[in-house]
Amino acid sequence: MSFKLHQQLANDTHYVGDFPLSALLLSKDANYPWCILVPKRNDISEPFQLEATDYTQLHQESLLLSRALYSGFKADKLNIAALGNMVPQLHIHHIVRYKNDSAWPNPVWGYQSATSYSDPELKKRITTIHTQLEETNFIPTTVSKGN
Repeated sequence: MSFKLHQQLANDTHYVGDFPLSALLLSKDANYPWCILVPKRNDISEPFQLEATDYTQLHQESLLLSRALYSGFKADKLNIAALGNMVPQLHIHHIVRYKNDSAWPNPVWGYQSATSYSDPELKKRITTIHTQLEETNFIPTTVSKGN
């Protein structure tokens, strides 16, 4: 069976690219640089359900994405979470935070309404993510230029 992205994740994100294990998505909420890694495995809701090699690969992808986001967006803090309370498919949020963002120091969930990207803003954000990932020598195998 081929991988199927949960409809809520598809509705709430822009596709950025594919890593060896995970789809890399960008939240449509432009308030924060906010990426989501989704392992391309069906019927997985928790990290411990992954095979050992996939578990290791997910952590490697998360580590390199974290470094890229932290550096590329000059973060004060990076929030990383796999809640899954609303969407049962395993997905890991990587949210760049700043001491002056509107939700600081609270979690971003439910704090303010999402702001949509303009086309130029979306392209710039995705380009920054790609550039930073290239600097880590960890490049998504398939990339979207913000279409």
